[in-house]
Amino acid sequence: MSILLLETLHPDAEALLAQHDRVILAADEGHALQVAQQDGVAAILTRGKGRITRALMRACGTSLKAVSRAGAGLDTVDLGAAKELGVAVIFAPGLNAQTTAEHTVMLMMMAARKAAFLDAQVKAGCWSVRNGYEGVELNGKTLGVIGLGSIGARVAQIGQALGMQVIYWSRRTRDARFAYRALDDLLREADVISLHIALSEETQGLIGARELALMKPGAILVNTARGALIDQRALTEALCVGRLGAFAADVLAQQPPSPDDPLLRCERVTLTPHVAGLTDRTYREVCLFCARNVLAVLRDEPPDPRSLYSG
Repeated sequence: MSILLLETLHPDAEALLAQHDRVILAADEGHALQVAQQDGVAAILTRGKGRITRALMRACGTSLKAVSRAGAGLDTVDLGAAKELGVAVIFAPGLNAQTTAEHTVMLMMMAARKAAFLDAQVKAGCWSVRNGYEGVELNGKTLGVIGLGSIGARVAQIGQALGMQVIYWSRRTRDARFAYRALDDLLREADVISLHIALSEETQGLIGARELALMKPGAILVNTARGALIDQRALTEALCVGRLGAFAADVLAQQPPSPDDPLLRCERVTLTPHVAGLTDRTYREVCLFCARNVLAVLRDEPPDPRSLYSG
């Protein structure tokens, strides 16, 4: 039996898995299917870039016991196929909340103060960029949080600590510490809007041309959830006409973006390459958490209930 990795994990997690079974790192999607058909794969793990599809799971046959996303989102796992095939789905909800919240607030601050643009100008010898510069102070501004799960709630807490008035919209969660708003009202009121909602058929394109038009002129939009939550064409247009003040994100609809993506040339856009959870502490914790619970399934032991997707 073998354990198939679609991407590398933290070395400590890979070493732990290797104590149980042979670990194979797939070079690409074709290689993954070849391994699945030939090597008696008991588990498949991904960090999120590699997709755990119905075809890949079916290729493993009856040997497959568990699949895992070393992270919180499960949009790269075919959950319907896993349920149909009786395969356990292991993930790590909540473990990346603090680090992703920190990254979100960093992007928020960078957008508000135009930090990436200023850094590039100073390094290019243009100290005079400070002439006429005016940043946005977050203290006293309204932060609108869309999705109040573990990450959204932490961002809301940090926003309050910065002196921001926090409002939120969530499909299910209610939290008396913050003021609830209907989504349209949140979009109209917030100076800064931060997305923390799972990607699904319902939420794909949640922020489109209509929603962008509802936002205050000069509003800042931050996305550390999933790129497809935003209609990127409508976003680009809102930035080009100057209605949206700034956009900062760790995720895009297409990753990596096309070299001719207009967002890459806009000085009011700040981007990081989907690294919010890749810190020295959290990356290791998430990978080990998933590895331990995948091994529990393979040993016919009960995994940590937090790790087992049951939706």
